Amino acid sequence: MKCDKSLFRLYGVSAGDRTSSEDLLQAIQGGITLFQLREKDLDFDSFLRKAREFRKICSDHGIPFIVNDAVEIARECDADGVHIGQEDESLSNARKILGPEKIIGVSVHTLEEACRAERGGADYLGVGALFSTSTKLDAVSFPLSDLGAICAGVKIPVVGIGGINQKNIMQLAHAGLSGAAIVSAIFCASDIAESARELDSLSRQIFRMS
Repeated sequence: MKCDKSLFRLYGVSAGDRTSSEDLLQAIQGGITLFQLREKDLDFDSFLRKAREFRKICSDHGIPFIVNDAVEIARECDADGVHIGQEDESLSNARKILGPEKIIGVSVHTLEEACRAERGGADYLGVGALFSTSTKLDAVSFPLSDLGAICAGVKIPVVGIGGINQKNIMQLAHAGLSGAAIVSAIFCASDIAESARELDSLSRQIFRMS
């Protein structure tokens, strides 16, 4: 499965073990266009069970399902793809394991890394953290002024991530991004569906302008 740029517009990312299947359903109801399951503390079997459950929900609703980091989990649950960082599984090995039709996203921080990932066969890039975030405390904020260079320097979709919410998402207009990956502003909200709806409306304006 491959995605066009529009499917990255409102990219929901789970908030670890606090994100339930009901939360995912609410986020889909609110308008997320793609979902990534991010789990750092589960053992392999527990992670795989959750991945299979969430993958079915996404499949039933026509939402691409991505697994963060864990290439073997992505393969075992037949995820639509995987997202890897610079310190994770190599892009070439992930492609070898998952095959040519799966989506592979790569986190990048420089134009050089972005171009290398594109040459290596990445389907999209994640750039951030754009704003301060409580979900990744060691993340260093990425200058918004550098986004344009990365977006202009590659042909594949670029997704911004890190602390994006209803108050700051308009700052991403005209940067050239294809979408925003959002964790807390959706999955830690008191009303997940409503928060996703608000971000859906804003992202439609912003990424049409990019």
